[in-house]
Amino acid sequence: MGLGNPGTEYEGTRHNAGFMAVDQLARLLGRFSGWTRQGVMLRGKGRAERHEVALAKPQTYMNRSGTAVGALLSEGWLPSELLVICDDVYLPLGAIRLRPAGGTGGHQGLESIVAEIGTSEFARLRIGVGPGPGSAELPDYVLAPFTAEERARLPELLEAAAGAAFDAAATGVHQAMNRWNRYGLDPVEE
Repeated sequence: MGLGNPGTEYEGTRHNAGFMAVDQLARLLGRFSGWTRQGVMLRGKGRAERHEVALAKPQTYMNRSGTAVGALLSEGWLPSELLVICDDVYLPLGAIRLRPAGGTGGHQGLESIVAEIGTSEFARLRIGVGPGPGSAELPDYVLAPFTAEERARLPELLEAAAGAAFDAAATGVHQAMNRWNRYGLDPVEE
């Protein structure tokens, strides 16, 4: 599930990095079905190697993302089968971090999910959009569009995030962590 805010006014904002990564993941999947509206989310499905993958983008606002996750779990999905993709202002732009579970880090979308389902035992892929400003300016920062310089770096970052999500679905979160968790943090060796 990629987190973001619906509506054209939020397209291209830092808070919608999860939506952008899920859109990129859809392009990597085999036999992607396309997006359809189902209740409080857009849904699609495809294949990551031999595994069927369901994609979702909540159509609630970020701070109500838990509503969509609750709807998925009511269909019989388990929290352990969930990978939530979201922005992270505490990671530098260009870095990604995959974890099998963990805290919310103050992210309102993750907080909504934990409050709705009563557990933080689900995988998450954080996409670095930082460094963010102090907490008072944080809402304006995440709801602002990426700068021109940041937009130039987005295709590579979103490709990496989609690759990490694909690998998590195809081979498991721990194996994908081994491959992707240093992405964007180490200097490139030539």
